[in-house]
This record gives sequence, C-alpha cells and structure tokens, in this order.
Amino acid sequence: MRRRRENPILERVTIEDVAAEGKAIARVNDKVVFVTYGVPGDIVDIQVIRKRKSFMEGYITKYHELSKLRVEPVCKHFGTCGGCKWQNLPYAEQLKFKQKQVTDQLTRIGKIDLPEINPILGSPQTEFYRNKLEFTFSNSRWLTREEVESRLELKATPALGFHIPGMFDKILDLDECHLQPEPSNSIRNEVKRFALEQNMSFYNIRNREGLLRNIIIRNTSTADLMVIVVFYENDSENIAKLMEHLKTAFPQITSLMYVINPKANDTIGDLDIMLYAGKDHMVENMDGILFKIGPKSFFQTNTQQALTLYRVTKEFAELTGNELVYDLYTGTGTIANFVAKDCKKVVGIEYVPEAIEDAWVNAKLNNATNTAFYAGDIKDLLTVPFFEENGYPEIVILDPPRAGIHQDVADALLNAEPRRIVYVSCNPATQARDLNLLSVKYKVLKVQPVDMFPHTHHVENVVLLERI
Repeated sequence: MRRRRENPILERVTIEDVAAEGKAIARVNDKVVFVTYGVPGDIVDIQVIRKRKSFMEGYITKYHELSKLRVEPVCKHFGTCGGCKWQNLPYAEQLKFKQKQVTDQLTRIGKIDLPEINPILGSPQTEFYRNKLEFTFSNSRWLTREEVESRLELKATPALGFHIPGMFDKILDLDECHLQPEPSNSIRNEVKRFALEQNMSFYNIRNREGLLRNIIIRNTSTADLMVIVVFYENDSENIAKLMEHLKTAFPQITSLMYVINPKANDTIGDLDIMLYAGKDHMVENMDGILFKIGPKSFFQTNTQQALTLYRVTKEFAELTGNELVYDLYTGTGTIANFVAKDCKKVVGIEYVPEAIEDAWVNAKLNNATNTAFYAGDIKDLLTVPFFEENGYPEIVILDPPRAGIHQDVADALLNAEPRRIVYVSCNPATQARDLNLLSVKYKVLKVQPVDMFPHTHHVENVVLLERI
C-alpha cells in the first residue's frame, strides 16, 4: 500500500485578510489557505489539515509576529469555544470587514447596479448583548489541544457549556461567557455546582443516558427572566430538587420552567413545557410595541439592534398610512406588528403554525386590528386567488431564513408587482442571488448593513427595491 503523505507545516506565512465563517486568509504559492483566529498582519506557522486543488485549511501553531490590529480577547475561552471568533479584532475593524463582505457579495453574486452602500450600523453593546443562550450538559468535558499535548493524566469531569464546532458530542465546560448579561453566568455555574453536589447525572449523548440535558436562559429589556431546564430522564425527585433550588437561589426569575426530552435530538418545539413557578411568558417592549415571548417563541437575540433593524425597515418602506403591506416570513409577527400602526393593513405569512399563533397574540396585545396572519409555505400561498382575496400588496417586506427566497416566491412577487420591496437578510450571499432574480422589474435604491452579532462574521442587511 502507498503511504499517506503527511500534511505540511507552512512556515512564516502572512495573514492577509478575513473570509467567510470568521476564518482568516493567507496565500502560499498562489494557493489560498484558510485558518481560524488569525488577524491580518500576523506572521505565523500553519499546520495544514486539509488540502484541495484550489485551497488548503489549517490551524496556527506558532506566531512569529503579531499584527498591530490584534487586541486581547476578553473571554478566557477564546480560541476553544468556537464562538466570538473575532474577539482578537478591534470592533471598528470588524465593522470594516462586514461592510466589505456585504459590498463584495452584492457586487459579485448580484451582478446588478447598486447605489452607494450606507455605512454599517454597529451595535452599541459588543458584550452581553444576547437575550437568549442555550447551554448543554455532558458527562465528560472537552479537553483542549494544550491539555492533550501536555500528556498529563486528566480526569474526565462533567461539563456545562457550548458544543465544540463540528462535534455533536463534545462540550466545552464554561466558567464565563460574555454574550448574555447577569445572572446568566451565575445561574449556569450554580446549576452545575448544585447538580454535582447532589450527585445528579449529566447527559451522555452517545449512550443516551443521564438526567440533565440542557438549560435555556432568556431575558428582556423589561427585566423579565426565563429559565428552562431540559431533562432527559423523568426523575421527579431530582427535578423538583433542582427547580426548587433555582427558585430560591434566583428570585429574579420571572418564568421558571422545565421539559422532559427523551428524544435523540435537542429540539423542544414539539414537547410540553411545564411551568414550575412564575409566568408562562415574558414581554418585550420595542418603541412602545409589546411582544409576548413564550419558551418556544422566536425573537431576535440582540434586542437593541433588532430595534435598529426594524426602524431601518420601516424607514425604507416609507409608509404613509394608506398602504397594504405583506410581511413575508413574518415569524411571530414582529415586523408586522411594528409597522401596523403606520399602514392601512398588514398581511403576515409564516410556515410555522405556532409562530402565527404568537403573531395573533402580539397583534391583540397591541390592539392591532389591521393585521391578518396565515400559516403555510409561502411559495404555495402566494397565488392569484390569495392576492384577490387579500389584495395585491403595495409594499412587501421580506425577512427569509439564510437560504433566501424560493424561485416561486420571486416569480409571485414579480407577478404581483408591489411598488416597493424591503428585503431584510441575515445572509448577503443569498440576498444577492435573490436581488438578481428580482432585477428584471426592480432596481436597488438603498442598502443598509446592520451588525447584530459583534465578534462574529454574521451581518444583517436591509435593501430597498423599487419597481422600475
């Protein structure tokens, strides 16, 4: 048999730029090399782990010179956690790269005429900006590369933290996280301490056994705090013990819940949530608009920047109070209810029936009597009979998932010919593709990037299209 050739170590390579998925780019012999945690200007050695015809992937083994752009990450878990990959970049530089990402993707993929793209709107908070986090229990914590290479005899200990990227069964044990404000860290650490003290078992995903599986913490700007503990086993005695401890130790929790999840996957959308103490929901207030958030409700995870995003969307729509608006991919009706008071009527469509139920609740909460919500696949609902029954829209707001819109949805919009389309996207690449589909009848008038997730490569983008 032919021996497999060892992957090389590339020495003294200069990091040149950043790329998609938070990776950095170098070039060696005209071949692109992708690495994580590099900063433009670093001079490094790279261990190659994957070779393809046009590119290589690897990780940094040695720093010869550090970039002048580099800053000290605030989190002790940086480099292992897999989240917040740009903590070593100043926030102003992060925004530059995100602006460039939007420009490059709209230009390269969209291939349409574009106006000057507005400067990206940065997040006022770069730490503790998230309103929701989910942590996972494991009976054996992930060992870092440094720990493994130390050759010390390390005892397997339970973990409560985040999944290691690309590894479904590996959990990094967290001491701290800078994404969600207190008492998030305190709750997570206390749950772990108490569970270990009481000899409660942590979930083993491979053997599918153990009591404690996940914990979800949600908060609002109105000081509501929701905690959902997910158990794998229905051990009523230990469940009651942990839930009562949480209730006593953290009286600020306004919604304390639990769920038994014996399934192979972590999703709880199809399971019954049990209320242990407090209310079965939270309420968020955005510009005087109220939103009821239940344990299964989707809500943008950066509340402050979500408000910025919705304000830009409403501004681009240029509502006068007389328009029929369609809000496609409406989710829980967040944008629909946000603009309802500024137009004649809003029709919201979403494929998740439970989300539409929340949308109706939110409309009632805000006395929005000019809204109508429909559950179903958008490409199947947007038919001539639907338009004839509900009216042809003058304004359409799109906020699809990362995959963008279906060709049939683009065709339905082209046939309906709304005067204006406001396209909100969490993926400028698929947005660019869709703008090209719509360009036969629409031109782009405005582009506004919005940063929802500091220290990550993710960026939201709002585009205004007008019928030609």
